[in-house]
Amino acid sequence: MTALFGTPDIAIGMKESVSRVRLFDGPLDLSWRHCATTSDFIADLFALRFQSSRNDYMEVRHSIGYLVNELIENAVKFRAPGEIVIEASMDSECFKLKVSNDVDGENASEFQSLLADITLGDPKDLLIQRIEANAANPDAGRSGLGLLTLMSDYGARLAWIFSSADEDDRICLETYASIPISQTHN
Repeated sequence: MTALFGTPDIAIGMKESVSRVRLFDGPLDLSWRHCATTSDFIADLFALRFQSSRNDYMEVRHSIGYLVNELIENAVKFRAPGEIVIEASMDSECFKLKVSNDVDGENASEFQSLLADITLGDPKDLLIQRIEANAANPDAGRSGLGLLTLMSDYGARLAWIFSSADEDDRICLETYASIPISQTHN
């Protein structure tokens, strides 16, 4: 069983030169601090080509860092035990990211339900609706605000592929993202 949510064309593959980082479970356990450290590292690595202009460098580094951090945080928060694989590439037009991890069946089902809601419609309108809903009910879980912010404010194109993993009740989740890198940054 495979299910796709989001923009199908970015989920086809990353054929470019790819940098890969693996976060392993272990004695330190994966936690929030790993998200920020890893996203800062990836953002620094890919923003280096823009260092001739401080403004361009800071803008690209921020956009990449925000995207990577949001997707790694989701992977850490909702993953089944196991590694998280982050793959990234960039060309002159966009930065691409793929985050792979396993989730249990319950988390997969809840996330698919959320994605069915937030991938249909205008991200700006949905973001405002979710902000208002969260203000009315602060205890509500899984709002999708981070993903909607990426789509609305950063122009991110996102896709998710859920497929059966080898083990019972484990689902392999691949999250794909692409954000534009302005032509003026070249």
